[in-house]
Amino acid sequence: MELNRIVYSSGISSPVTSKRGLSARLRYLDSPAGREALRAQGVPPRTIRSWMKNKGKIRPTPKSLERIDAAYWSRRRENLIRSGWLKRHLNNEGRGRRMEIYPVDQSQMDERFRRPTVSQRSITVRYVWDDLVDAYAAQNADLVDEIWDDVISDLDSDYNAYAYVSSVGIAA
Repeated sequence: MELNRIVYSSGISSPVTSKRGLSARLRYLDSPAGREALRAQGVPPRTIRSWMKNKGKIRPTPKSLERIDAAYWSRRRENLIRSGWLKRHLNNEGRGRRMEIYPVDQSQMDERFRRPTVSQRSITVRYVWDDLVDAYAAQNADLVDEIWDDVISDLDSDYNAYAYVSSVGIAA
C-alpha cells in the first residue's frame, strides 16, 4: 500500500543489516511499547533483554534482524498515526495530495477479454485522508474500498474503468 511507502520514507534509512541501522532500531524500540512490538514478532523476553543490554555488541541472526526490522516499522507506523503526523502530511494544510492512478496491465490478457485501454490519471484528493489513515490503522480493507470508491467517483464517466487498478501513487 502506498501509505506504507510514505511511512518507510520517514524512518531510519540505514538498513537493519548495518551496525548503524541495527543500533538505531534498537534505540527506537527501547521502551515498553517497543519491547511489546518485538514480542509480537516472536522475540523471547530474554533475547530482548540481551539485545537492549548489549546494543551494538551482539549480532542477531538474519531471522532476528527481520523481526527487529518488522517491529521497528510497526512501531514507526503506529507512532506516525498516533501523533497525527501522517494525517497532517496527507491533508497538506487543506490542499490535499496528488494521487496518480495506474490502470491494470492487460497486456497478458487474451485480446477478446481486454477492456478498452485506459490511461494513467492524476487527481488531487482532499478531505478523505483522515478517514483513510484511520482505516489503514485499523487494517479495515472494506472501509479503504469505500473511500476508494469516493475518490474515483470524481472521475465521472471513467469511474468503472478505475474501480480496479494496478497501483496508486501519492505525491508526498
